Amino acid sequence: MSNRRFMINARSIRNGFASFDGELFNHIVRVLRLGTGTSVMLVDERGNEHQGVIDQVDRDWVVVKIIATLPPPDSVSSTTRLTICQALPKGEKTDLILQKCTELGAHDFWLFGGRRSVAKIREEQLNGKLERWGKITSEAARQCCRRDIPAVSWFSTAVEAADATSHEVRLLLWEGERKQHLKQIVSSLQPPASVIIAIGPEGGFDPLEVRHFSKHGFIPVSLGDRILRTETAALAITSILQYIWEDN
Repeated sequence: MSNRRFMINARSIRNGFASFDGELFNHIVRVLRLGTGTSVMLVDERGNEHQGVIDQVDRDWVVVKIIATLPPPDSVSSTTRLTICQALPKGEKTDLILQKCTELGAHDFWLFGGRRSVAKIREEQLNGKLERWGKITSEAARQCCRRDIPAVSWFSTAVEAADATSHEVRLLLWEGERKQHLKQIVSSLQPPASVIIAIGPEGGFDPLEVRHFSKHGFIPVSLGDRILRTETAALAITSILQYIWEDN
């Protein structure tokens, strides 16, 4: 049986030991019921893997002795960094997109309030939302044995998101595009260092958003004749681009 993997912050490690309380302690000790002498694998936000053994278990904290540390493989830095720029969808669709696209290899997520987004986030809700979203990507990364945790950022509008990008390739999934299909655009490109894909909410992009994204170098593309749900589009484009560009 392989070692249990846990996502940690590198600051948890001092002098060859990593110590935890709170939710991670609860998961290790009370949920999984792991005890002293159990081998574990700790992965920090930089992609370093720390092989360790549970050294101490107290009432509300656990200590892991670090046996060896492995740096992230070179292939991690050479893979195309894929950002999902997603207009906020309704209900639990955000959770699904974060979880599944993390498993599929998205590097990070830019969520924004679209002009046609039904769901809204009040300012006092934002910190709690970001914390929840971070937990979702962290758990998904642990589940699929990733060595990094995708970051989640929030932008109030599509304008803010478009203004912030510096990605090498910029794509806009737009149901109104009739001439440029994803296949022809991607086939003409060499594997880029970074790519960002803007995806609208359930009602699609407002024409003003399309113009603003286009102004900032986003190429409007179509995925075909079928109109996909916003969460399906995110999963589809991540799968397609990872298949084409991963490990190139």
